[in-house]
Amino acid sequence: MNITIIGTGFVGVVSAAVYASFGNNVIGLDIDPKKINSLKLGKVPFFEPKLEDLLIQQQNSKNLTFTTSYEKAIADAQIVIIAVGTPSLPSGAVDLTYIKQACEDLAPHLKENTIVVIKSTVPPGIFKEIKPIIASKTKVNFYLAALPEFLKEGTAVDDTLNPDRIVIGAIEETVINQLTKLHQPFNAPIVTVKPESAQMIKYTANAYLATRITFINQIADLCEHNGADINDVIEGIGYDKRIGHHYWYPGLGYGGSCFPKDVNELASYAKKVKEDKNLVITIGKLNEQRIPKLLNKYSSLIGGWKNKTIGILGISFKPNTNDTREAPALKIIPELLNKGSIVNAFDPKAIWSPSNNSNYTQAKTAKEAINKADCIMVLVEWPEFINYKFPKVEKPTLFIDTRNLFEAEKLSSLGYTYQGIGR
Repeated sequence: MNITIIGTGFVGVVSAAVYASFGNNVIGLDIDPKKINSLKLGKVPFFEPKLEDLLIQQQNSKNLTFTTSYEKAIADAQIVIIAVGTPSLPSGAVDLTYIKQACEDLAPHLKENTIVVIKSTVPPGIFKEIKPIIASKTKVNFYLAALPEFLKEGTAVDDTLNPDRIVIGAIEETVINQLTKLHQPFNAPIVTVKPESAQMIKYTANAYLATRITFINQIADLCEHNGADINDVIEGIGYDKRIGHHYWYPGLGYGGSCFPKDVNELASYAKKVKEDKNLVITIGKLNEQRIPKLLNKYSSLIGGWKNKTIGILGISFKPNTNDTREAPALKIIPELLNKGSIVNAFDPKAIWSPSNNSNYTQAKTAKEAINKADCIMVLVEWPEFINYKFPKVEKPTLFIDTRNLFEAEKLSSLGYTYQGIGR
């Protein structure tokens, strides 16, 4: 099939490379010439395992090309997939500016019966807003469909090649048949629903996962008052098939490019439709309060942050990515600096620094980051940290294990004062 993907960010680039790998003729379209030139060389502006190799492979096979020209990209397309950003407004509601602009720009170049697919995360009911935009700029018949993405940063290529499910939101039989045919090579269950249901499926999935993280953090806080260990609790509840052992992550709360955004947007939608007592609103508030609450607790353990040297291990929001959006480090480090701490941070892939603050250094190694630290904070479960042999210390050193990765007894034997989550 001839497929055009508008937007060459994380979702767009991964999707383009994977669809091309199944023999489709795919064109990646973006208005940023710098980004397009970089992609033509097989370079992406973010770290994602396996992606650059797949990108180069598919361009060499001639299945994948990139352009800045709407006319060139859209003229022969059977399916146009919109994968542009949908950031949140200050109110928490979704910003549809880029979606609407893409619809306006693609419309004049559509051929008869093209399927315009929205892969970007958008609230249910958006088709009522974008259909008139496209219709005002074209005389040909076109169809709209929803095709939400469920990628995880760090494993996006594998997730796309081996999805848990494909969700198609469409009502016309011809659209359903064509999108089903496109996704048959993925060998995954295909769920066909109304567009509004497809859009709610995406929000619901992320809100539920965020809820699990928030819920287990609440239980971890209770464990710290009674001597229970949250790891034991997870082990015990996990044998209940309705609950399972998977996806329990006590720690600093959820971050990244999706969960905070999608939870806040769903909360905003709930308020908009007058469901202002919805659980998802509370989930977002609890997550925002998580890091300030823990930092206040840790401050009492170290006798205040002022003039303390803090070694931070992990700047990205999760391992195997350099994405720092809503990363715990970017909330913790500025607060520590404001409190008068000296901060040395290290991450295998992510780079970040505050402007004009001499008390912050991004170290080149874990050893350099924790050198002479009064407190070590492990924020991300990078393998480099899990396997690191922490040295014996002579002075009192607080070791904050926000991912419950390490054995308290072993670290205590090395002279550290261990502090986990819910342990």
